[in-house]
Amino acid sequence: MEKYKAIRNSLISINITLAILWIYQGLVPKLMFHAMDEQRLWELQGFDEIGMLFLIQISGYIEIIFGTLFLIFRHAKVLHYLNILGMIGLSGLILFTDLRYFQQAFNPFVMNVAMGSLSVIALQLLPHSQVP
Repeated sequence: MEKYKAIRNSLISINITLAILWIYQGLVPKLMFHAMDEQRLWELQGFDEIGMLFLIQISGYIEIIFGTLFLIFRHAKVLHYLNILGMIGLSGLILFTDLRYFQQAFNPFVMNVAMGSLSVIALQLLPHSQVP
């Protein structure tokens, strides 16, 4: 019984962590401050200023919603698969857009690997989280 409680607590911690990270990423650099790095990534994709600001806001709201889903659907494997795919996709997009982002001290590689790894761990724990 203690084993299942420890697994459930670990899964709750993972989901809360992923929720916080996604909500923060949507709220702070995108909606509150329109971070220059965010703007630059959209500009490099060929969007004008109005389109870029609109896409930053939309992506911010999507990230907040996605983060909130981790709090609501704690046992949804699909969220973790989407998170892994999202981390790979976002890393690929940034890698092909401007490799220099991966050379900075605080770079997408560190965050994306960490967030993807949390989902890999969650997917390994989920089958063992229910008391038989």
